[in-house]
Amino acid sequence: MKSFKYLLFIVAIVTSLNLSAQFSLTGEFRPRTEVSHGYSKLASEGQDASTFTAQRTRLNFLFNTENLHTKLVLQDVRTWGSQRQLVTNENYATSVHEAWAEVFFSPEFSLKAGRQELIYDDHRIFGSVGWAHQARSHDIAVFKYEKDVKLHFGIAHHENTNRTNSLYMGDDAYKNLQYIWFNKVWEKESLSLLFLNNGKPVMKDGDETTNYSQTIGGRVTFPLKSVKVASNVYFQAGESPTGQDISAYNFLLEVSKKTANNSFVLGLETLSGTAYDESAKNKSFTPFYGTNHKFNGFMDYFYVGNHANSVGLNDIYFKYGYSKNKIGVNAHIHYFAAAADITSSADKYLGTEIDLSLSWKVNQVSSLSFGFSKMFASESMEILKGGDHSVGQQWAYIMLSVKPIFIK
Repeated sequence: MKSFKYLLFIVAIVTSLNLSAQFSLTGEFRPRTEVSHGYSKLASEGQDASTFTAQRTRLNFLFNTENLHTKLVLQDVRTWGSQRQLVTNENYATSVHEAWAEVFFSPEFSLKAGRQELIYDDHRIFGSVGWAHQARSHDIAVFKYEKDVKLHFGIAHHENTNRTNSLYMGDDAYKNLQYIWFNKVWEKESLSLLFLNNGKPVMKDGDETTNYSQTIGGRVTFPLKSVKVASNVYFQAGESPTGQDISAYNFLLEVSKKTANNSFVLGLETLSGTAYDESAKNKSFTPFYGTNHKFNGFMDYFYVGNHANSVGLNDIYFKYGYSKNKIGVNAHIHYFAAAADITSSADKYLGTEIDLSLSWKVNQVSSLSFGFSKMFASESMEILKGGDHSVGQQWAYIMLSVKPIFIK
């Protein structure tokens, strides 16, 4: 109760500040019920479908002046039924998803430091992972120059409560990270370039060291007659956490067309992989901190906490979207194949996935969405994912999203 009183007091103080400052307090309530029989890995014969509801709840504070932007996002993520009705402990605490301040030294140059989401280009290397209830945020400092071009330099060094000898024993994906992102937009074209130096802590002979990998590449978009063309090219080198030399690549080519109510996308993506008999080098591309749910099928068989250091992926896809008034309909189909040999005799074809979704904007702050996905897996998918490819593999969800504006 005291914490709630303090919160109301802070809100009252902020809202009484000079009108040249902008303050907003918004929320999010997002429960999603999922029914799964083969989500992310193949179901086995006799396995029952699982049904569960998980929810993300957020409280978003934003405060902006001419020379300062700040944001605080408090977040609670839980599965319905995981907490007792009569709460007697503090095991289920609200976490901080974002907490950052951006100081503007000039209109073009700023420093944004704190816990923040990193989103660049199409989310392939850095993304918010918004589909996952917990989403992704980084503890990092980002120097920005934005005028005719955008140039961002990010740097992070992570420690935990045991700082002796600079040993990092935390759960995060890296100990050290630096990146540079360049972006230039013309009237109808855009070009982005990215360099990422990713340092993973590893123990060698009782001492901690850091293995670095480098990702370099970019994205280009341009019109071609009546369609839009987009392409990603990334290369990876350096040293894996296991000490192997890395030699990997990612290539995407996409052609899209939009009309008043319809959109069409035809694309091909390749993420290189390591063959079953390859040991000298790690040839598996890692999309690191991207919103991977967006790319290779909604059933998350690839690169969503899985498929790392594996045989890679070839994904040929077609996406159709329709929207009118408050209704949106989407239909996607993916053809999946391994990019490297699975075994000496296994076929590279992994399966075909169909994703269907329907959304309805109920009002200005509320929406309902529904989805159904079906995976037609091959025997080769069994080798990678286990389970039984011959039984039905499907997944469905219904989600309510409410984003009220309390103060603005």
